[in-house]
Amino acid sequence: MDACLAAVDRPYDRLAALPRELWLPALVSAVGGSEARLDHTRGWLAALEAGELPAATLDFADPRALLPLRQAIGELGLHEFARGVPAAAQQVLRTALWHLDRLIDRPAGEPREAAITAMVEAFRAEWTLLRADWEHLLALLQDLGELASLRWDALHGRLARREWREAQQLAALLTRNPALAALIAALGRGLPREAPPQPAAAAPGRERVLGHVVETRLPDAPGEIRGVRPGRNLARMLPSEAAQLRHPLLHKLWRARLAEARLMVWDEEAVLLDQRPGGAMPLRTAPQAEQPPVERGPMLLCIDTSGSMRGAPEQLAKAVVLQAARTAHREQRRCQLIAFGGAGEVLTHELALTPAGLDALLDFIGQAFDGGTDLAAPLAHAVAAVNQAQWRQADLLLVSDGEFGCTPATLEQLDTARLRHGLRVQGVLVGDRETMGLLEVCDQIHWVRDWRRYALDPQAAYADGHSPVHSKSLTALYFPNALSERARRNLQA
Repeated sequence: MDACLAAVDRPYDRLAALPRELWLPALVSAVGGSEARLDHTRGWLAALEAGELPAATLDFADPRALLPLRQAIGELGLHEFARGVPAAAQQVLRTALWHLDRLIDRPAGEPREAAITAMVEAFRAEWTLLRADWEHLLALLQDLGELASLRWDALHGRLARREWREAQQLAALLTRNPALAALIAALGRGLPREAPPQPAAAAPGRERVLGHVVETRLPDAPGEIRGVRPGRNLARMLPSEAAQLRHPLLHKLWRARLAEARLMVWDEEAVLLDQRPGGAMPLRTAPQAEQPPVERGPMLLCIDTSGSMRGAPEQLAKAVVLQAARTAHREQRRCQLIAFGGAGEVLTHELALTPAGLDALLDFIGQAFDGGTDLAAPLAHAVAAVNQAQWRQADLLLVSDGEFGCTPATLEQLDTARLRHGLRVQGVLVGDRETMGLLEVCDQIHWVRDWRRYALDPQAAYADGHSPVHSKSLTALYFPNALSERARRNLQA
């Protein structure tokens, strides 16, 4: 009986091994034979997800149509592009089956070979556009994480949101401030990893070293490749961008991206080591033992979303959140966002490259900052999180213009967390001066002196008549007696 049922189901019983998203394209495509097409679609999907070009024998029983299409996929590198990303592999197959199905609609007088050539070129043009969008996504998020398991339409719908385009612009902001990006990467405390055993070295001779070595880093200079970022430097442009110049339509898209500085270019940095005189260093008889690397802990981001942050401070705060989410995912650390405004206005999201995490990140990027400022509730939430085991090694990063005060009860909670768990509170000042509240809360303050240039319209931001001051510590300079004991201690630290 089972054999009879299986015979009736053939060849459609092969659909059970395919994702439902491929059922309709594999069934209705008018190429080859149904049995071979359903069998070979399964082989194509497995090969693409493994990052391999499907075997030439998987030709849907129509090698004249499949072999040129397979060659185009190899030339475009779509098999490498789809490695480990099921949504991309399925989309490559869906578009291939759709274009193959168009062969039956050719005019009566057109040879099939000409229709196959036109079909391959249409497939190539479509995937040149689609791949450019995915490269922007990979450059922004580094890798997809759990998003790779999303269906293509679900992921593409998120990328079509206005907030995603804003996120692409925000990603370029911190390339202007590498010190702030380094501060974000250094957040979180943890135990050092076990150092690998070092071979015993013979004791070198006594050596006196005169002077010292100064390391100078030159961003955008030829040197070490650090990644990919948006820009307009043609010498560092990726090959996938250069390929658009010869396309009859895509060269217009290339020129638009060049004008907006959104071409994908290599991010390079040169390091110069300069020996300078500066006195004799102590005699050394043995090399310094290399310290084992530190495994960083999680991050807590406390972001001021009050009305005083509107404009350039808002753009910088959102860029910090995006950079922290990327860093946390790349290093497999947890990251929680605590956005606060007035009394009772506290929103918390755990930032992760999951469907829910990406939605929360895009929602925050699309949020407009408004309202008052109340720091007690977000700090209480952060202290409560640090008391939990999974957040105990976290550092707190506070991004604000400093226009707030803090109650003694809240400061006492912070001191307790510092003593019990070693909590460190790093501040990012997006303004012209430190305030009493910021000095009392933060252990260290990173000042973004040129915060006005992060505005969407920097000229309008500088048109308010204010110019950047020479020091953020204006209160300490001109009113030193106004500082509390706690603020004075943190300022000296």
